[in-house]
Amino acid sequence: MKRLGAAIIGCGSIHGVHADAIEASELGRLVCVVDIDKQRAQASAAKYDCRWYVDYLEALNDDEVDVVHICTPHYLHASMAIEAVRAGKHVLVEKPVAISVSQAQEMAQESKKHGRYIGVCFQNRFNPESQKAKEIIDSGKIGAVKGIKGVVTWFRTKEYYTQSGWRGRFATEGGGVLINQAIHTLDLMQWLGGGVKAVKGNVSTYLLGDVIEVEDTADAILFFKNGARGIFYATNCYTTNSPVEIEIDCEKARLRIYDGTLVMEQGKSYECLVTGKTSETAYKSYWGRSHAILIDEFYRAVLSGDSRHIISVEEGMESLKIIDGIYKSSSTGNVINIS
Repeated sequence: MKRLGAAIIGCGSIHGVHADAIEASELGRLVCVVDIDKQRAQASAAKYDCRWYVDYLEALNDDEVDVVHICTPHYLHASMAIEAVRAGKHVLVEKPVAISVSQAQEMAQESKKHGRYIGVCFQNRFNPESQKAKEIIDSGKIGAVKGIKGVVTWFRTKEYYTQSGWRGRFATEGGGVLINQAIHTLDLMQWLGGGVKAVKGNVSTYLLGDVIEVEDTADAILFFKNGARGIFYATNCYTTNSPVEIEIDCEKARLRIYDGTLVMEQGKSYECLVTGKTSETAYKSYWGRSHAILIDEFYRAVLSGDSRHIISVEEGMESLKIIDGIYKSSSTGNVINIS
């Protein structure tokens, strides 16, 4: 198979995960990196032995680039992705796909218009425990899903926001704990449960109100399309980044995902189906371990034309709809229909 030429736009902390995955892939090679900070771009280019640019449009004009990875602040995702597909490139966007549903819809339209894929990095769907849980649920062996619980208890310091000009503001981050930290959990909940049709929730800012304008805590009830009900809680007010907890209550059993482990409970019996973390990572553990799998699947789709394993813009905007619904519900007190 041909090796696809890749560009990474944005040389912040997450870009190394992408660069390492591209370097390890048999399907891709890193052609260039881009950052408005010249020194940061040069440092990355030296590390990965590739070209560097400070203007992302130069990467879009590079004939060796087939795929663009967007690892920039949230508010730039939509505009950069649209420019990339217009330039004939396929695009892989870090979460969130955009900061609004309307932006994501425009991205989907441009993707179809120009015949280029836009994929979203919800890499935790490819974790072994997530894949196994999805397989069991879809098989029907443990009956229909009745309920799903998702809990995210993390922490963020004031410095996390003050050292970055774009975090903590609706215009640039798009929200707080919901769109940045907990969006992976919301995506897994809606993916495992078969989609959400309505939400009722609240958002609050308990600890960092003197620093941020967005929420540091949120809770919600999720009403699924199949009649199941979900409960969700997320906060950045804890004292550590605890492993995310997801429980799926089905008619014949319960599945629990925690820290890389999947356990099935039937009555008084417990069976460990996936045991712990399968590999160590040099990066933050809560980023997950499956970027490389997601990137390989995306490249394989580009090369083959089979997009079944791409997490598309349409898929990526489902979590945005939930987040938007929670904000609207918090301000009105109403149940908000999102489907």
